[in-house]
Amino acid sequence: MLYVLSLVLVVFGVCFLAVVIFRVARVLRRFDRAASMVVADTTDRTGLLRARAAALRVAMTQRRGDLDEVLVSEQG
Repeated sequence: MLYVLSLVLVVFGVCFLAVVIFRVARVLRRFDRAASMVVADTTDRTGLLRARAAALRVAMTQRRGDLDEVLVSEQG
């Protein structure tokens, strides 16, 4: 009769372990989804920041070009 109790405890332990593994897997899937959303958002924001910096460089270059043309025309 002792083997029946041991068998019941082993079955209970395996079921408990399966439930724990299932819950951990679900939490990890949620974490992975959230992490990928953060990466996508960060990538989007970084791209926008790079575009803004490039636009500022273009604008500054254009202004310097305009100033250079004014200075050349004043000297000429």
